Amino acid sequence: MSTTLDRVPLGTGGPLTGVQGLGCMGMSAFYGPTDADAARATLERALELGVTLYDTADMYGAGENERFLAPFVRAHRDEITIATKFALQQDPADPAGRIIRNDPAYVREAVEGSLRRLDVEVIDLYYMHRRDPDVPLEESVGAMAELVTQGKVRRLGLSEVTGAELRAAHAVHPIAALQSEWSLFSRDVERTAVPAARDLGVAFVPYSPLGRGFLSGAFTDTETDLSADDFRRRQPRYSGDNLAANRELLNPLRRVAEAHGATIGQIALAWVQQQGPLRDMTVIPIPGTRHVSRVEENTAATRIVLTDEERAVLEPLASQVAGDRYADMNFTSAGREQRE
Repeated sequence: MSTTLDRVPLGTGGPLTGVQGLGCMGMSAFYGPTDADAARATLERALELGVTLYDTADMYGAGENERFLAPFVRAHRDEITIATKFALQQDPADPAGRIIRNDPAYVREAVEGSLRRLDVEVIDLYYMHRRDPDVPLEESVGAMAELVTQGKVRRLGLSEVTGAELRAAHAVHPIAALQSEWSLFSRDVERTAVPAARDLGVAFVPYSPLGRGFLSGAFTDTETDLSADDFRRRQPRYSGDNLAANRELLNPLRRVAEAHGATIGQIALAWVQQQGPLRDMTVIPIPGTRHVSRVEENTAATRIVLTDEERAVLEPLASQVAGDRYADMNFTSAGREQRE
């Protein structure tokens, strides 16, 4: 299978990158056991297919994902864009809990760790993984901007911020990319974040565009299909009655997929990919996978064009989804918007 992805700018004046990236989290953490050799083959195959944006974070496997990616990054340094994140840590006292730090001292500490683990002199795109409302954006983004001046980071990104927060941050220093969950099942970002990104020329990088695998049919029952340590077991929309209700919502995808001779995952991805031209903005989804066959399937979805009628069939799905995307929505842009 051969796919040459179209290229789009990573933010105003940014480098051209493939219109689909690769989320690397599952290669090291959260989705149960992984095969390192298969994951390495997936990285290489993605690059052959035109994927150039590779996404990680310092909290994925407590730094292990960055270490895992380092040899691949070194081997292809001039061909790829490496993105990583800071600000989010697992709570040592609670495996399901999270600690968020945006203070300038931590920004400076975190970047040194990522540079060391990735074995690079400069990070192409450095995200603030989650927002701590108790730390003024001017302070945290100001500290991130210093990293650009120092040559440790090329471009800045934010994750799970509201439209107002994105605009405030962009006024401190240009933001190249906004990464937030966006899929047929998760569309809360369309309220304020997507319009702000479009207005500012910020690339939107949807994570979990396949609903953490649910929209691709990777699992249908968390109890039987996922390992005991897979964190998707704890997500409300994939538990109990919610799971049963949400399985029914896959039927419209199946009908559209049949018309295209495609998989349901490809239809879900095509919908996200198409948001870019439909909204006149840059959209670069980063579906995560550890398998060559999946990355081939995912990149092929960039060539599927849904009709107006097909999009109309899929339009109501997000409003019918049962359960939140996280047990604690306080860490998301949607959670903060609800409190405003």
